Amino acid sequence: MNNIQRLDLNLLVTLDVLLSEHNVTRAAQRLNLSQPSVSVHLARLREVFEDPLLLPGPRGMRPTAKADELREPLRLALGALERAVSPASPFNPAEASLTWRIAATDYTETTILLPVLAGLRSKSPGARVAILELVPSLIAKQAEQGEIDLAFHTTEGAPDGLRHRPLFSERYVLVGREGHPRLKRRPTLSQFCKLDHAIVSPDGGGFRGVTDEELSRAGLTRRVALSVPHFLFLRSVLASTDLVAMLPSRLVRDTSGLQVVEPPVEVPGFEIAMFWPERSHRDPAHQWLRERIVDAA
Repeated sequence: MNNIQRLDLNLLVTLDVLLSEHNVTRAAQRLNLSQPSVSVHLARLREVFEDPLLLPGPRGMRPTAKADELREPLRLALGALERAVSPASPFNPAEASLTWRIAATDYTETTILLPVLAGLRSKSPGARVAILELVPSLIAKQAEQGEIDLAFHTTEGAPDGLRHRPLFSERYVLVGREGHPRLKRRPTLSQFCKLDHAIVSPDGGGFRGVTDEELSRAGLTRRVALSVPHFLFLRSVLASTDLVAMLPSRLVRDTSGLQVVEPPVEVPGFEIAMFWPERSHRDPAHQWLRERIVDAA
């Protein structure tokens, strides 16, 4: 049997105090134990380490070479254990030097992280933020393995087993370039279907989305001329062509060069939430970060 399996924490605490006091009576007083109890602990320690550890001397007890070898590692180990079981200290963002790892799409980067970054930099200048590309199928695994601390995803189809908090509900609007000749007023459903549309296809190459699902219910179709993987690229495309797109409203809020109108077809929106693992749920630093994001959302 390994020595570690033959020890308990009380024995190690006793040894630490004995190596400090070199005296059983004083050690008993510090430990709030009787002198015989400390003597029993010392006898057990000698058995485990197969060494006398402390020998009688002219001025109390003197440590053996083995005891001197144990002193510093034991002190460090007990200190680390004490910190681990102590109540969490309040998080001080001004003095923090840590890295938060966040999984996001370009949409949530723009609508959630961009508004909060300036505040994070101001309140916690020593902290770092790493933004990783969101892979929905990997969120739960990455979170549990400590590869990410937060992720943003729609509540529909969200991963199981993670804590989450809704941030906002989103709706779709029709967007084209500023001065688009066919967006001077809200188009009719027929006019809408005749426009050349662009679409974001996160999985790549798709030409059909939620808008097409709604149109098909009415026996209608539209022409989707362009499919791209990212929202931000599509914003630039719309500003420089006559293509139009159904985009989440927050993405084009206060965006110059684009014109926003209400679409003639009602498309279901979605709810965005942030997700995090149980391991960091009560951590003061992570709680502080989540609160900043909620405040800015």
